[in-house]
Amino acid sequence: MNVHFSSITDHWSTPKTVYDALNAEFGFDYDPCPLNGTGGLEASWGKRTFCNPPYSQIKDWIKKGYEEAQSGKTVVFLIPSRTDTRWWHDYVMKAKEIRFIKGRLKFGGAKNSAPFPSCVVIFKN
Repeated sequence: MNVHFSSITDHWSTPKTVYDALNAEFGFDYDPCPLNGTGGLEASWGKRTFCNPPYSQIKDWIKKGYEEAQSGKTVVFLIPSRTDTRWWHDYVMKAKEIRFIKGRLKFGGAKNSAPFPSCVVIFKN
């Protein structure tokens, strides 16, 4: 089971088709954790933020996104669907919307699809 929760790296780019569809819907103006970027947990986020966080620190990112949304911002996450975790119940279940993705995504640079299901979580106050 460790294959589902570990990786050599957690810097995997969002599938272009997924990002493009979400961007067309929400018109993102900020990404707090671009591929190999840093500092997003300390910064103030944009009005319409997209975030595919490093999964090794997912609880911190989800908490930050939830808090940013409390000030009237829209935050859209692409995350693994881990409904059995505490962070899921503490934060994700408070989201405005959860969209479960059918099948497994193939993240940028990967030879195979992810070994876990993914979802889009939308925080909006």
